[in-house]
Amino acid sequence: MARTHHCGALRLTDKGKQVTLCGWVQEIRDKGHLCWIDLRDRYGITQIILEQGHTPAETLQRIHSLGREYVLQVKGTVIERSAKNPKIPTGEIEIRPDSIDCLNPAKTPPFLITDATDGKEPLRMRYRYLDLRRKPLQQNLLLRHQATQAIRTFLNGKQFIEIETPILTKSTPEGARDFIVPSRLQKGNYYALPQSPQLFKQLLMISGFDRYYQIARCFRDEDLRADRQPEFTQIDCELSFVEQEQIQAIFEQMIRYLFAEIKGEKLPPFPTMDYWEAMEKYGTDRPDLRWEMPFVTLSNLVKSKPNPLFQHLPLIIAIKVTQGATKTRKQLDQLSTFIKENHPTVKGPVYLRYLADGSYKSSVDKYYTTTDFASWSKAAKAVPGDLLLLLGGEVQAVRTALAALRKEVIQQDKIPPNSDYAPLWVVNFPLLGWDEEHGRYVAEHHPFTAPHPADVPLLDTTAPQNVRSQAYDLVINGVEIGGGSIRIHTQALQEKIFNLLGFTKEQAQRQFGFFLDALAYGTPPHGGIALGLDRLCQMLGGGDSIREYIAFPKNNHGRDTMLEAPAPLFKER
Repeated sequence: MARTHHCGALRLTDKGKQVTLCGWVQEIRDKGHLCWIDLRDRYGITQIILEQGHTPAETLQRIHSLGREYVLQVKGTVIERSAKNPKIPTGEIEIRPDSIDCLNPAKTPPFLITDATDGKEPLRMRYRYLDLRRKPLQQNLLLRHQATQAIRTFLNGKQFIEIETPILTKSTPEGARDFIVPSRLQKGNYYALPQSPQLFKQLLMISGFDRYYQIARCFRDEDLRADRQPEFTQIDCELSFVEQEQIQAIFEQMIRYLFAEIKGEKLPPFPTMDYWEAMEKYGTDRPDLRWEMPFVTLSNLVKSKPNPLFQHLPLIIAIKVTQGATKTRKQLDQLSTFIKENHPTVKGPVYLRYLADGSYKSSVDKYYTTTDFASWSKAAKAVPGDLLLLLGGEVQAVRTALAALRKEVIQQDKIPPNSDYAPLWVVNFPLLGWDEEHGRYVAEHHPFTAPHPADVPLLDTTAPQNVRSQAYDLVINGVEIGGGSIRIHTQALQEKIFNLLGFTKEQAQRQFGFFLDALAYGTPPHGGIALGLDRLCQMLGGGDSIREYIAFPKNNHGRDTMLEAPAPLFKER
């Protein structure tokens, strides 16, 4: 037997047992007559003790030929440690070896294989197989495994069926850029890797599989950031004969189950917020509700007096910083610099200190009276000691800027959150947006999303951009964990949406003819959701990047530096 136990298994109750362990050398501490080896595998660390008079001379001598990350097999007896280590589960025992065999030597690794490594991320990405030996990454992948199993357990219990859909598909003109695969057998033709299984899961609803799920690999050729990879995994689900509220209820229950199973956390209620409310109050459709600080509109109050900074701007909004009136001028200047460097099209920030004695101090004192400042404070529900920060500009630009300023203030002041987790549903997104560059409407979600029933008549007017969609996003702590929608299930409405998106009948038939035909064969009302497994694991684990929860991720430039991919193709031999 190669091993009788793993390196995290033995306890004081195993004292006296003859055991065989296998693993990697974490550390060697050699004092000549007394040596220790920390032997590591993915389960833990066990200490091996070698000492003159108790260890065979040949075995004791062998210690000098070993190094870090050597692969060893150790046979010996479990004994009680004289100096116990309460920081590890095996800290009450050690192994007195009868023999130590080197199963494979190792080059000295380019960084320390420890929890707090000295290796920078680019180096660790180059040697990812070594980085994966570290306990933090192994725990992250274990968490991902546990989350995936819990998701399957939950969905199986709700009568969902796991079905695989194709990886080689057809390119479509909507959404992000596709990864393209040339066909060897059909010259000049190409497959596309799926951005999602969207059409296939809808076809499965037409096929009568009324509850489908898949842990699906998806591919998007788009710019990268900490929470985005060119290939990613989503929990892809679709249901028939349901309404939006039922879908939200099922997957809210799944997220609660997941957090309870993996973290022992009981999540607070999931409120529902309208898209326009989220934009007006927080400047984003992914608000982080762990902090208060909603936006306050002050346009009419501020423009009641001639002020050259804000007078002709369409929107003036503010945030209230609780007990922020003591901010120093240096701190306020830092916020001003932040806005100028990152959002140069907006004006501000203007500050208003509501001092503890009830007086006001502002950067625009010369334009306004105490009565004016009192009206601003009342609108923001400010009390003595609070600070108002105002920005002005075009509607979307100033909302985006104030959302960034809100986050910057939270970080600058180290404001503690009101809770660890703040989940919510954001609903009633616009169905369509206007693309100025191409002079046409585009789908804000995707072209298969159903309009709000009450808004369907607006599709035939000159203002289809006012149509709300039956789409919904799940947001936790300001991160979009997933999103979905009720789908269009009639051929006529789908054709109307394609027409609004600028497709001719010929183009729609060429791109989506198979799907339009399928809709004519008794399609049930249906809807679904896709949740990002990588982002969900990052949320559960508290990491800084989804790369920490993916075994072999790409870097910020979309490259695999270990494989040196993408790379030129080799010529056929």
